[in-house]
Amino acid sequence: MKHFLLISFIISLFLLNGFETDYSSQIENDSFDEYTQPIPGSDIHIEMVPVEGGTFLMGSPADEQGRSEDEGPQRDVSVNSFWMAKYEISWNQYDLFANEVINELEQQLASADHDINITADALSTPTPPYVDMSFGMGRDGHPAISMTHYAAVMFTKWLTAKTGEFYRLPTEAEWEYACRAGSQTAYHFGDDISEIDQYVWYNENSNRSYNRVGAKEPNAFGLYDMSGNVAEWTTDQYYEDYFERLEGNPAVNPWFKPTQLYPRSVRGGSWQDGAEDQRCAKRRGSHENWKMLDPQMPKSLWWHTSAPFVGFRVVRPKESPSREEMEEYWIEAMEDF
Repeated sequence: MKHFLLISFIISLFLLNGFETDYSSQIENDSFDEYTQPIPGSDIHIEMVPVEGGTFLMGSPADEQGRSEDEGPQRDVSVNSFWMAKYEISWNQYDLFANEVINELEQQLASADHDINITADALSTPTPPYVDMSFGMGRDGHPAISMTHYAAVMFTKWLTAKTGEFYRLPTEAEWEYACRAGSQTAYHFGDDISEIDQYVWYNENSNRSYNRVGAKEPNAFGLYDMSGNVAEWTTDQYYEDYFERLEGNPAVNPWFKPTQLYPRSVRGGSWQDGAEDQRCAKRRGSHENWKMLDPQMPKSLWWHTSAPFVGFRVVRPKESPSREEMEEYWIEAMEDF
């Protein structure tokens, strides 16, 4: 554990100081338009879509086909405005993070007077997994998968340091608000299941594989693959009684900060799931058996080798938070690891 704490400290110094990002020098931009975020040092970028905040009815009604008990009772929820990535984070983007952190950190550790074996993984960096984590389904333009919640959070921390803009995972409330895109139907495109093939990669049309991001039609906010292709990490701890825990009417910007490793909240169906799992209100929690195929002991912090169905996308709040507030979202909770 002491090695983990030391490595986490080094990673934090690298991420927050290594790129000499000066958050105090950022100039607030009053515009709220779609924009493209370049990733410095590469020709890779992330397209961001504005999502105007508002209040919506979160969860599903008791009579919705396929509904689970953890989807209600429905509550009025309010979220502030934010930008959300138009597409799920792809391997092109994720590999920049993994490769750069590994290379830079190896150099720092090589010159440090510490007894640390970086190649042991588990308590260090996103070291290469023992198999191709795309499982042969494609990399260029395809969604990155199988990363742990910790790894997804570290990606957002790295992206913030690289760009000077604050990025994080969406909350459950933000994710559902963005998925619904103003709708109150079971699916963002309505209740007519016959239209699903236009918008969603799921088990009936995916050919047993995820597919390139953005190949289906977007929702009304211009966001692609909010349902299907891969399920997506949020920044919340998963609670079955989420809706009972909400405070206020409406509940304003709810977020349940993780305090335990499992379960963390995942939203949206995937290419493996059936049609009813593509509903906007569908929820699930992560599980330790997602590491079932991982031969490393202790199990890796970075890869869920048995979860080829989970990925993520990033958001950026319209109102820039303080440095202290940023740190709250870059949780490194490892209880019960």
